[in-house]
Amino acid sequence: MSNVRQRELFVERILRERDRFEQLLNYVGYLRRMTLKGVAGKWSVKDMLAYLWAHEQFIADRMQEILHNQPYTPCKTPSALDAFLDEFGYPDFGSPLLDAETSAEWLVEKYRNVGLDELAAQEIEAFCSIVSALESMKEETILRHNLYNQITQHTCKQYRRHAHTIRRWLKINDVQHK
Repeated sequence: MSNVRQRELFVERILRERDRFEQLLNYVGYLRRMTLKGVAGKWSVKDMLAYLWAHEQFIADRMQEILHNQPYTPCKTPSALDAFLDEFGYPDFGSPLLDAETSAEWLVEKYRNVGLDELAAQEIEAFCSIVSALESMKEETILRHNLYNQITQHTCKQYRRHAHTIRRWLKINDVQHK
């Protein structure tokens, strides 16, 4: 398979995964339902969207760094993790020191007072940035940085994980999903 074809198939795959997730969000529908706590613990669908945005923005920013030959080094100290959070507004998901639970709660708190429309726009922008960067990279760069796998980790796997939780919540609350 040609390198161009591999990339096209990958882009089609992440777009398909994205479409499925967006369809589920559209099914959830009403703002009231999107902000109800209890979908996953005390999280709402909106909270999940904030967490998803952080993952997408993380990989989108790393891809921009690759495109501009800027190095990325995962944080190795707690103070570096704090500095990263302050600079980028999301956790360093590449750091072995990251406490996922604490960082997830920080994200939810940060986006608590951000409107759903604004958050959704930021999340869509991050996703589009991933696709755009991917389409402009050379195949050798994509492979050298293991981006097909990294992108999948920060997009498709997150969509599936959150979609499963949302569907379970809809079923428990007797909202039928097709």
